[in-house]
Amino acid sequence: MKFLRNLFASIFGTLIGIGLLLLLIVLIASLVSDTKEVEVKNNSVLTLNLKSVVKDYAPKNSNFLDEVFNINERKIGLNQILNAIENASYDDNIKGISISTLGISAGVAQMQAIRNKLLEFKQSGKFIYAYSDIYDQKSYYLSSVADSVFVNPRGFVDFKGLATEILYYKDFENKFGVKYEVIRHGKYKSAVEPYLTNKMSDNNKEQITSFLKSIWNELTLDISKSRNISIQKLNNIADNLLGRNANSAKDNMLVDGIIYADEYKDKLKNAVETPLKETLNSVSLPNYITTGKGRIRSSASDKIAVIYAQGEIIYGKGDEDNIGQDLIINALRKARESANTKAIVLRVNSPGGSALTSELIWREIELTKKQIPVVVSMGNVAASGGYYISCNANKIIAEPTTITGSIGVFGMIPNVSDLANKLGINAEQVKTNKNPSYSVFEPISDEFKKVTKEGIEAVYTTFLDRVAKGRNLSVETVDSIAQGRVWTGAQAIKNGLVDELGNLHAAVVEAASLAGITDYGIRNYPSYHMNLEDKFSKLPFIKSKEKILIEEFGQENYRIYKSLRNMTNAKGIQARLPFTLTIN
Repeated sequence: MKFLRNLFASIFGTLIGIGLLLLLIVLIASLVSDTKEVEVKNNSVLTLNLKSVVKDYAPKNSNFLDEVFNINERKIGLNQILNAIENASYDDNIKGISISTLGISAGVAQMQAIRNKLLEFKQSGKFIYAYSDIYDQKSYYLSSVADSVFVNPRGFVDFKGLATEILYYKDFENKFGVKYEVIRHGKYKSAVEPYLTNKMSDNNKEQITSFLKSIWNELTLDISKSRNISIQKLNNIADNLLGRNANSAKDNMLVDGIIYADEYKDKLKNAVETPLKETLNSVSLPNYITTGKGRIRSSASDKIAVIYAQGEIIYGKGDEDNIGQDLIINALRKARESANTKAIVLRVNSPGGSALTSELIWREIELTKKQIPVVVSMGNVAASGGYYISCNANKIIAEPTTITGSIGVFGMIPNVSDLANKLGINAEQVKTNKNPSYSVFEPISDEFKKVTKEGIEAVYTTFLDRVAKGRNLSVETVDSIAQGRVWTGAQAIKNGLVDELGNLHAAVVEAASLAGITDYGIRNYPSYHMNLEDKFSKLPFIKSKEKILIEEFGQENYRIYKSLRNMTNAKGIQARLPFTLTIN
């Protein structure tokens, strides 16, 4: 009897605890739902402060746990930003835009798309001002589009040119006896180079220098046009760091004025004809989007489906940060089977990944093309596997600064045989057949390497064939521009890997043209869903493994760990960008 009494008491107590937790969640949810509705007042300034992570597509998750506990990272969709700026140009309540941002979490191609949309906004006759205490290169590139650029008297413009850094692990491997066995095809396929050597190869240095210069040329050309500074002078400014203090930045025409934040606010008030003693009416970009301005509305029955493929390519379901075959194939099928969908734009922003998944998505695009046109729009990066899933579209449109190409494949297998020897560990294998096998505790055999190499070559040959047929080029021509070589969009249009330079809107217009329609709306895919386990694992009182590691080891050491982890988790043959790229 005592056992049953304790059992029922435990069950009853658990139910009460769950009930109280649910009641607490409902109460907090009700408070969230009571938040004041955003009002865009007359003579308002739209403030552009891109603190959130910019993703090509960031649909709002309707799950109330997100609202209550802020589970997901702060993010904003590029499509929402562009739509909001376009709507602001027609909104009588918005008189101008104020750019005040630093540390933008967006890729170069995304930044260029936002900047180009701001140029369109200026055609409405409304003003754009920019202010910051300091400008890094991304924030200055965006801000340079403004009619007037201002900086704090103690501030500066960090204008220095582009650079990237790649970590090499060969000496680390030799020291600790932990290494990767690498098999690859492509002389530029340098994703694995850090595990083979302790310094950058000439081929890798050649391609990185080439595309960095290509991107820098695009950025300086845009700044030159807006600021009326010659490209030669801009390079001189970068070479000699002539934006390193406010006075020098002004003397070299990088900024128009040196003022404090309160003085800048007074300038905004004057621009919208608000008395200096009154409050400036302003609305932030995220709040403006919540009023419905993040969408371009259309009553047309015909639709262009925009399918977003963003993140690394993995084998499996996929999510908002990873491209899985299940997610993208289902989106392609759902779109083409809709009677209202007349064409598809596949927006690709991926460094690649699983060669198998890339092939599965390629096949689904082949099936889709038999029913409706497919146009690819390339974002920040559409390289290796990202190019694989793009190459057979009816048309490919890339941003000038898109990183693409990288047609090559590799395989990596961890090996700890040297470490095992140092520790006195001996591994013995027993098996029924004599086929080549592999153990992480033993050096790789020539027979196993030969079999694996055959697999790599087979995937590379298929990759070449897919590109050759999709782009109407000979296999020999594709091979000459492949070998894992990385190109910018501006370079890729010259070698036939892309058809046109343009943004997502240009791809949508092209898709509509191929479909023979002029009046249409946009329908976005896919839908992202997070199961209950994932939701609760991201609650604020459950600290993530990543946060713990960053706190313990620091951001730079965590970056090393993350790079190694991603390579370790890569399953099967990889069609992946040659390096983890961060441009500073």
